[in-house]
Amino acid sequence: MELVPIQAPFLDNADLVLAADCTAFANPDLNQFLQNNSVIIGCPKLDDQNKYFEKLKAIIENNNIKSIHVVYMEVPCCSQLLYITQKALSDTSEDIELNTSTIGINGSIKE
Repeated sequence: MELVPIQAPFLDNADLVLAADCTAFANPDLNQFLQNNSVIIGCPKLDDQNKYFEKLKAIIENNNIKSIHVVYMEVPCCSQLLYITQKALSDTSEDIELNTSTIGINGSIKE
């Protein structure tokens, strides 16, 4: 998330996947969420959550995002990625579809 520009060609008209860093290590089949989507990864535990919120809000406001799919672990710190996304969406006037998938600590897809 830190290195992603606010506006970029890969974000234009994109189905965006926001994935927590650890999801790729917990579930080797994470590719099913990534194919034909633009991907941003981040860790809400290790990085500044307010910066994530501001950056994501700016990305939403400056690009034609079609949908957002948040993929996060079932641990409490990871759920902040979903909260940040929900807050960013509610603070914009954009009507963007939001989907979620939770990865269990054993690597299974819970939803």
